[in-house]
Amino acid sequence: MKKSTKKLIAPIVIVTILCLYYLGIGIFFLCIDGASLIVRLLAVIIPSVLTAVSLAVLFQRIIEIRKGEEDDLSKY
Repeated sequence: MKKSTKKLIAPIVIVTILCLYYLGIGIFFLCIDGASLIVRLLAVIIPSVLTAVSLAVLFQRIIEIRKGEEDDLSKY
């Protein structure tokens, strides 16, 4: 296994866990019977947006690792 491949494992696992968590929250709030439509929509839209942002950050991180920029703070 390449060195850069090993560095990809942690971000992928963490983002996968986050996405499953957000998906669970969205499904939980979608199934609440007493909530109004606005509350249900917000409870589904917000976790969906957070999931999309997490995936975007993951893709950026994968590109950085493949370029060899493991430590971004060393540039500053």
